[in-house]
Parts: sequence; structure tokens; C-alpha cells
Amino acid sequence: MEAMVEVFKTNVRGKRQARTLLNILSERFPLFKINFDLEDCDKILRVEGSNVRHEKIAELVAESGYCCDVLE
Repeated sequence: MEAMVEVFKTNVRGKRQARTLLNILSERFPLFKINFDLEDCDKILRVEGSNVRHEKIAELVAESGYCCDVLE
């Protein structure tokens, strides 16, 4: 299956918040490559892998208290 990349706009501000979310997401989706770009004005969350379901990513981020929207 071909890898796909989903890019999300978030309200994550700090490195500690990003690291916490990365740990949660990586535990749930161990085969995905996940990273944040906090330097970007949209505080980008990038998820790469096969069969990435943006609804599940957004749901998990929201459960942690953050906003997460697919960047078009």
C-alpha cells in the first residue's frame, strides 16, 4: 500500500505539548512517521503512513485537549 501524508493545523504551542502528543500518537500508530513543525504559523502536525485516517488522528488530538484540522 502506498504511503500517504496528512497535514494538520493545530493549536499546539510548545515543545513539551508536541512531545506529549507525539508519544500518544506514536503509541497508537507505531508504523506512522509523525512530526510537528512548531515554527510554521499553523503549528503543523504531519502524519505519514499507509491508510492514514485523519478522523482518528484529529479525535486523538482532541481527546488530549488540542484542536487539529486537516490543512487543505
